[in-house]
This record gives sequence, C-alpha cells and structure tokens, in this order.
Amino acid sequence: MSELFESPYRVPFDGSFRMARASTSPPEDTERKKDLKQRLADAVSELDSLQSTMYAQDRYALLLVFQAMDAAGKDGTIRAVLTGVNPAGCQVFSFKQPSSLELDHDFLWRSVCALPERGRIGVFNRSYYEEVLVVRVNPELLASQRLPHVPEGNALWAERLESIRDHERHLARNGTVVLKFFLNVSREEQRQRFLSRLKEDHKQWKFSAADLRERVNWDDYMHAYEEALNETSRAWAPWYAIPADDKHFMRTTVAEIIVAHLRSLDIDYPEIAESDRQRIAELQGLLK
Repeated sequence: MSELFESPYRVPFDGSFRMARASTSPPEDTERKKDLKQRLADAVSELDSLQSTMYAQDRYALLLVFQAMDAAGKDGTIRAVLTGVNPAGCQVFSFKQPSSLELDHDFLWRSVCALPERGRIGVFNRSYYEEVLVVRVNPELLASQRLPHVPEGNALWAERLESIRDHERHLARNGTVVLKFFLNVSREEQRQRFLSRLKEDHKQWKFSAADLRERVNWDDYMHAYEEALNETSRAWAPWYAIPADDKHFMRTTVAEIIVAHLRSLDIDYPEIAESDRQRIAELQGLLK
C-alpha cells in the first residue's frame, strides 16, 4: 500500500463526507491556465518515468477508477493524464451497459477480467461502482441481472458496498494500488456543457437524450455518490472528490495526486548481480 497522500480533496475514512460541502470549483488562488498546463506536463513526464520503473520492477500495479456525472470530463482527464505515458504500460477500459455474458456473472466479474498486470497502469472509465450508482437510481435494471434474491430496502446496496470494500482490500494486499477519482461537476456547469455539445457540430455526437433523463435524477445520484464514497474510501483505496468545473485544474490535480502516490512506493530498477555485470562487460567488448 502506498503512503497516504494528504490532499484537501481526499474523502475521509470516517463517513463524514458530505456532497453539499464538496467544492465543484477550484480555490480562488488557483494559478493561471498557462501555469496549470505546465504543472500537468511536469506531472505527466514524471508519471511516465515512474511507470517505467514500476514496469521494470514488476511488483506493483496501479488501478485508477474514474466516476462522475455526464459531461464532468472523464474522457478528457484520462487522455490528458496518460498522454506521454508509454502506451505499452497502460490500458483503459470503459464499462457501459453489461453484455449478456457479463450479466451471467456477479457484478464484479467483468472488471476483474480487466485488472492491470503488475508493472502496468489500468484505468476504469466508470467501473463496478455503476452497480451502486446507476443501478441504485434505476432499480428496474436489476431485473436483467436475475438475482436469486433481492433484499428489501437498502440492504442490497449495503451488501454490494461491502463486497467492493473487500475486493479493493484484496487488490491492495496483492500489490495493486487503487486510486479513485470522483470528478465533481456542478449541475449548472453540466448544463452549460450540454448546451455546448448541442450547439457545436463537432460535439453533437457526444450528446444523448438519456443524459437529460439522468439529469432529472440529480439529487438521487448525489445521495448515491455520497454513500458510496463514504462506505468505500479507505486507506487502501482512497477516493478523491476533485472539483471539475475547471478542467485544467481538475486534470492537473488528478495527475499530481497519482504521481504523489507512486513516489511513495518502494520502487526502483532491479539491481544487477555482479555475475551479470561481468557478462554485460563481456558483451560490450564484443560490440566494439
């Protein structure tokens, strides 16, 4: 497990997180766009170096989980943070509506199949948390899951959150660093981004009428997010609620948190045995 990184955006582990108090805007003293872009570039460069070391050591994996309301900027953040990182060292999975095969398994199965190997960075664009967010807000989706028994009230969501906690702890114990980011966009900023998608030709493909239907359920989603973050933000798999109304601040903050966690790991390039060093010297001599 990496050492805890102190951040004002880390969700506490004591259940005290409240969505109403979580900021969607950056601090007033936030740097200019130009400076944020430079900080992001510096963080991405260091992330590339750290990933190369992690790959060579082959002891840890890194799993990044992104969850957010529509138009919060998940795709752009993932692209911005990983651009410049060796493509061979990372993999991105987007979890959409489950297939018939996935529905024949438990709700964690499809994400387990996509976990990163040691040495690599895995990114989940949405994740198993959809099962306590989208499905919770739209419980009619449970019918397609053909569960043998659906407990009454909120018991099912409590059980699934417990399964998620256990799952993430198991991953951490076996060398996967789990970092989770909730990109916290305001309802007004989401409205503006939806309008932008509708007005600009090159963005219209991103818009779906389903986005507006889900927007009607905003308060239900905020309740579901608040409980999910409180129940699953733990030392071995912390959540970070990142202000998402300013995309440059959001991307830079995410990148710097990831780098800070990787710095804290005990990773280094493998040491070469003395016998191997002698052999390397011999091989260098042959190439002269």
